[in-house]
Order: sequence, then C-alpha cells, then structure tokens
Amino acid sequence: MSDERPPGEWVGRAVEAAWRIEWPQLVAGLTRLAGDIDTAEELAQDAHVAALEQWPRDGIPSNPGGWLMRTAKRRAVDRIRRDLTFARKLSLLGNDLLTEQRSGAMDSEVGITDDLLRMMFTACHPALSRMSQVTLTLRMVGGLTVEEISRAYVVPKSAVSQRIVRAKRTIKTERLLFEVPGNEELAGRLAAVLEVIYLIFNEGYASTSGQEWVRAELCEDALRLARILGGLLPGEPEVHGLAALLELQASRVRARSDDANRLVLLPDQDRTRWDRLLIRRGFAALGRAHAVARQRGVGPGSYALQAAIAAAHAMAATAQDTDWRRIAGLYAVLAQRFPSPIVELNRAVAVAMMHGPAAGLELVDAVAATGVLDGYHLLYAVRGDLLARLGRTAEARAAFLRAGELTANLAERSLLLDRAAILE
Repeated sequence: MSDERPPGEWVGRAVEAAWRIEWPQLVAGLTRLAGDIDTAEELAQDAHVAALEQWPRDGIPSNPGGWLMRTAKRRAVDRIRRDLTFARKLSLLGNDLLTEQRSGAMDSEVGITDDLLRMMFTACHPALSRMSQVTLTLRMVGGLTVEEISRAYVVPKSAVSQRIVRAKRTIKTERLLFEVPGNEELAGRLAAVLEVIYLIFNEGYASTSGQEWVRAELCEDALRLARILGGLLPGEPEVHGLAALLELQASRVRARSDDANRLVLLPDQDRTRWDRLLIRRGFAALGRAHAVARQRGVGPGSYALQAAIAAAHAMAATAQDTDWRRIAGLYAVLAQRFPSPIVELNRAVAVAMMHGPAAGLELVDAVAATGVLDGYHLLYAVRGDLLARLGRTAEARAAFLRAGELTANLAERSLLLDRAAILE
C-alpha cells in the first residue's frame, strides 16, 4: 500500500498547522485594529477559509502568518466599506494595511510593543473575575483549546465553555471597552497576565493531546513574553520569578524526548543536553526576583518558589546529586502559602525521594481522597510509580493503565502503557 497522500491533503495539514501557530498573533493584531474580540475572530476565520481555498491552488506562501494577517485585514477593509458609518475606521485600517505602522503612537504611550502581550493585558479586563480573565485570554489570545484549558485547571470541559460564554456575555451586556490599559492600570491586570503566560508555557512543555510531547512554539512564545515583561515592569518580583521558572524549565526541553519521540523522564535525562545558557538566565532572573522582593519587603511568590525548585534540579550534575531535602522544603513552603492539590502531588514526589515511597504514597492517597484530581492522569501516574517501588505490582499496573486512559497525548500514553506492560 502506497504511503503517498494527495497534495491537497498535505496543503490542508499546512493550513491547519499555520492556523494553530499563528492564531494568537493573528487575533491579537486584528483586535487592536478592529476594536473587539468577536470581530477579530470572524476576520481570522475568514482568512482561514481563504487559505483552505487558495493554498491548494496557489501553493503554500513563504510566510503563512503574514499571508493570513494581510488577508484578514483586506477582509476587514471590505467589511468596513460596506458600512459607511465606519468610514473613519476604514481610513485608519487602510493606512495600516499599507504602512504597518499604526501602532507606533500607542506603543510609545504604554510601552507594550508586542501585539500578543498588549492583547493579553487588554483581555484581562478587571470587570471580569480573575478566572474568567485568564480563561477568556487563554482561549481568545493564547489560542488554547477548551480541552487544553480544562486540563490546565483540572475541571470539566463544559465548565470552561460556560466560563467563556459568561465572560463574553458580561463584555456585551456591560458594554466593556477593550482598550489597551495605560501604565497605571498594568499592575492591576498583571497577576492574570502572568497566569496566562505560565499556562501557555505549560501546554507547550507537556502537550495535552496529539503525537508531539512538546510544542516548542508555545514555550518560545511564553518565554519571549516573560522576558519582555521583565523589561517593562522591572519592579515586580513575580515577573522575574515567572521568567526564571520558564528559563529553567525550557532548558530541559531538548532532553525530554528522544529521537523516536519517546518520553524521557527527569531522572533518566541526559543532562549534557540541558541548555546551560537558559539555566544561567534562569539563575539571573531568580536573583532579580529575590532582590526586588527584598526591596519591597515581601516574601517570594509562587513563581519564584517554583523557580527555586527548578534551580535545585539544574544545580545537580546527576539525578543522584539532587538535593531532595531542599526541594521538599520548598514544596512545603509553596503548599503552605499557595495551597493546591497539584502542589501537594508534587510535594509527595519530593517526600518520597527523601523519606521513601510509603511516605509519598500517604500524601498521594490524601490528595486522591479529596476527589479533586479524579480525572488528572498524573495523580495515577505518580501513584503507580510509588506502588511499583513498594512491590504492589497489581495495584501499580492498574494505576498506570488508568493514567494512560486519561491522557490524550499519544507519546505520554505510550510511556504509561509500557510501564503497565512491564509490571504484567
């Protein structure tokens, strides 16, 4: 049987790949021009349809993102021409289409030169709840799917969908103006924006579904935005804490899978493949986070504590050199100051490394008893590992099988089912 596919199918795959990668920048740029998210989404969808129609005929453009943006802007011009009440917007949009320089004046006003970051601050409107701000921004600006957002928050997909609908309804009924906030308003929206960037990176670092374990473009986008924020808001310690965390986590990306796309767990990774430049940048950002926190008389935030944990791993030349006592202590502080079941699950791993699998399993079972993480595959993966180390083979195998059922990422599922098969 031939492996050849019709050219149209390959082009279709290229369109979908470009659409997924370029969606955040596309919607961010179009919202800046059109003035609201709904219109920007419609224009982006129009460009998507145009690509599906034209690329099979004309070929894939050398700059797919630029092609989609230009096409969407042309559709915007056509739409505005049909409504004379928007004549002023037409002249502005037409000028932007020709010069691509309309954002200059606004950029100098608020200092945010990146379209995606501008859109994040805009979408995190203070009239919405914090959860709604982050969820809406992840979907509309970050381009994450409902499934990916539900995995990030460990909640049902229906809950995420309802949250997005309610947020959009609030925007319409209260006639909220989606304008880029001024400098004095940035601090009030910062926590939500940091959470958005953090969750985008997490989705890139461990993809919810599909063949690929890592989505490098998401990691790179999040890291770039964190670095920009560090320059924009140097007096905010958690900005530096998040940058440190992402730098240190990103340093391990190349070692997290092998040439056959099989997952490589942290203890088994080739640490010579860790990016030493990113590690140095992470250490430097963590130092800035601590220095700024001391100046402001506050303790380390959630991101700075997580970065300190990542730094402890980065300092170990081998897995055996890892300072698990320090890591367990940092997780204890994190759990006390920023409690969550996922933090507690991670703390259980550190405790198990320091005091043995039985001690870790006790913590895991306490988390499991709450029922909050029933649909979270890593709860069962961690439990399976600890049970296997205790010699409780049948239970461990059942836990790995359950973990495999709950993940939609094929590379991750393969690893979990392999571990179950070894125990059979």
